[in-house]
Amino acid sequence: MKADILREKFLEFFKVRKHKIVESDSLVPKDDPTVLFTPAGMSQFKKEFMGFDAGFTRAATSQRCLRTDDLDKVGHTIGHHTFFEMLGNFSFGDYFKKEAILWAWEFLTQELKIDKEKLWVSVYKDDEESYAIWKDIIKVPVEKIVKLGDKENFWPSEAKQMGPDGPCGPCSEIFFDFGKDIGCGEPVCDPSCSCGRFVEVWNLVFTQFNRKANGVLEPLPKKNIDTGMGLERLSAVMQGVRSNFETDLFVPIIKEIASFVVRRSSFEKELIYAVADHIRAVAFAIYDGVLPSNEARGYVARKIIRKSVLALRQLGINKPFLYKLVPALAEIMKKPYPDLVKRRENIAEIILAEEKNFIFVLNSSESLFKEKFSAILEKKDAKEAGKTAFVLYDTYGIPFELTLEWADKHGINISKEVFDGELLRQKGRSKSQSAMKGDVFGLGNIDYGVKETQFLGYESLAAETKILKIFCAKKEKDRIKKGEEAAIILEKSVFYAESGGQLGDSGRITDGKNIFDVVDTKKSGAVILHIGKVSAGEFKKGANVLAEIDKQRRDDTAKNHTATHLLQAALRKVLGAHVQQQGSLVAQDKLRFDFTHFRALTEDEVSRVEEIVNVYISEKHPLGIQEMDLSQAKKTGALAFFAEKYADKVRVVSAGNFSKELCGGTHLKNTSEIGCFRITHEGSVASGIRRIEAVTGDYAYALAREDKKILLDVSKILNVPVENITREIEKKTALIKELESRLKSQVINSLKSGVDGLIQGAAEIKGIKFISAVMNNLDMGMLRKNVDLIKEKTGSAVIAIGSAQEGRAFLVAAATPDLVQRGIDASVLIKEAAVLIGGSGGGRKDFAQAGGGRPENLRDALEAVKNTLERSI
Repeated sequence: MKADILREKFLEFFKVRKHKIVESDSLVPKDDPTVLFTPAGMSQFKKEFMGFDAGFTRAATSQRCLRTDDLDKVGHTIGHHTFFEMLGNFSFGDYFKKEAILWAWEFLTQELKIDKEKLWVSVYKDDEESYAIWKDIIKVPVEKIVKLGDKENFWPSEAKQMGPDGPCGPCSEIFFDFGKDIGCGEPVCDPSCSCGRFVEVWNLVFTQFNRKANGVLEPLPKKNIDTGMGLERLSAVMQGVRSNFETDLFVPIIKEIASFVVRRSSFEKELIYAVADHIRAVAFAIYDGVLPSNEARGYVARKIIRKSVLALRQLGINKPFLYKLVPALAEIMKKPYPDLVKRRENIAEIILAEEKNFIFVLNSSESLFKEKFSAILEKKDAKEAGKTAFVLYDTYGIPFELTLEWADKHGINISKEVFDGELLRQKGRSKSQSAMKGDVFGLGNIDYGVKETQFLGYESLAAETKILKIFCAKKEKDRIKKGEEAAIILEKSVFYAESGGQLGDSGRITDGKNIFDVVDTKKSGAVILHIGKVSAGEFKKGANVLAEIDKQRRDDTAKNHTATHLLQAALRKVLGAHVQQQGSLVAQDKLRFDFTHFRALTEDEVSRVEEIVNVYISEKHPLGIQEMDLSQAKKTGALAFFAEKYADKVRVVSAGNFSKELCGGTHLKNTSEIGCFRITHEGSVASGIRRIEAVTGDYAYALAREDKKILLDVSKILNVPVENITREIEKKTALIKELESRLKSQVINSLKSGVDGLIQGAAEIKGIKFISAVMNNLDMGMLRKNVDLIKEKTGSAVIAIGSAQEGRAFLVAAATPDLVQRGIDASVLIKEAAVLIGGSGGGRKDFAQAGGGRPENLRDALEAVKNTLERSI
């Protein structure tokens, strides 16, 4: 049975049993600082597990997950992955153990028709209730029910002894038995054995306790169910294979890799499996907006790409290759993730760019080794070498073995213990970031005691309403007075809360002469928080008030928001349908729009996009706004923002026949209300991601007036009409270049005539000629030229020349070839001197340079070069 069918069967099974089918959350969890990536199916339901009423008490999902805890095991085992899909059913204070166990057994044995004889179960050693359900109701033979301890069958693992405080409970797991011929072969073997005969298929977590200080377990008033079943493992069972990598989720990718293998390896299968796993993790991370970088999530994506490149090199594939696997992955996953097919080119381009960068680093590792080990070459400090080896591994991805090979050639001993220690600490830091931390439900003040705020802001700018709650410094208060800052929750609100890139509204809440200035509006779940300060009088909980937004701010923001929709439509028209929104900022005074594209836009493309948007504006298209089911909206072709989590009912905003997007923001009634649109900047955000910044309405008009004023000022300065400015600037630029060329020739002639005097005035230090001087108004280029002129006329000398220009100090030092052979190093000579002029210096043995902001110290700097020379001879 194929994975797509298994996924559908699971969701349909629980849909029939009145579970709400919830779409997979992003790999980047929203409003959850406890994890880097979504690690489990329960992650998106933390609020519901804490008692938040989401309108449903049963849910089922197929959640995409990413974990890096076992990254080094991937490929070496049959079931470890970085990316995987977790099938799960959940109950929030509804059904409990009996139903969860019955339905799990029914799904496996009746829906999927797995042979009961091949299934074993485990229960927590003290959970007699679960044991009885399996034994007396399901009728599992007692010899196939295994009791396990706190480490294996309590969640979180060993929470009773070690914490954290909070919701916890026993687990019951269902195992598939591959048979006595697999594994250890011992007469007595059960799921507690790690021989490989048994594979855990489904984990049922019964969250029934609240752990308190000193390990006290207090029964929860509402008990929850949290289950998880890996789709990859279930697919292996249903497809009759031992390894997850032999399922239809991996086979096409593995075949693609295997067909390009150049160098056979004893670890060939493991390497191919690892790459097949990693492309899934990287592609879906990018799909969810994570771009390779040196920080947090981006670092994980970069690390996985680099591990893949190194694995491919062991297989003899030395050119970029990982990116070529994206189409095969997109084809496998197109049913649950059709957008992956649409975005495969962009995702492949991002991976390709990262591969190229890392391969360049690997190919230029010789120079990198020389740079990083330069100080250690003299000291031969094994501990420092170990730390440097780790930096090369952690920052640049250079394998330790490659560093060790280079170090051996250069007589450097690297402490493996130091390297391993640094690596262990790094893994600890990474694990603490990417795994669930402490209180996994620690999301702060989620429950404000209010179910939702009724939003009226699409139709109205003001409304009479009531204060339900007041929070000051995160504590609830009944009253606030003048000068106090607070967050007010209203029964009804016209204030749009920050969402989807659009900043929150500002305005006022008033009660007669009492005034609360709202400076920002945020959202927590379905509750709107009006954040601001009392500027007059006081406010009480329960008071009837008038809420009014700043109309001008709302109008200006709406212009920018509607303009982003027109901008995306124009970009897709000019650049192609691969353009997808990756982020946005919609403010009162500007808009920012991030989108997928492989290269910088040309000036013509930017102009064309701007022109098309202004045409859309001038054509006066009315905006259509409809509410519909999410599935229906997607069928109509409405575009969605990659990082946004949408409800079942969505708002579709359309303009003409060129723009249709899912959007909860505030918009205009007609495109003509935007007035004018101007692009102010186009640039790169990251590999494969571009950014456009723009202004609209009065701000665009103000920019046009400013541009006009600049043109008029330039026209006056050049004393030509505006239409002749370009031609006049070209003439004057040509004249300046000619004058600069003449001046440069004069300076060089002047330098040539002064060379003899400099040579004649040279000092002698222990038999070596030392030529030094401070010259007027020469840049670094002219100083270099002067050094070359001196070298042409003298066979042997150390040269040091300084100059001041526009408040900056420039210094060069050089040595002729014969003196370099004697051990003179210009880069050493200049170091101390560079500090005196307020900068730093470096270069080669025959030539070095420095710059700084203290030209008054130039003569002292030349003296420092002389002193260093004396010491080095």
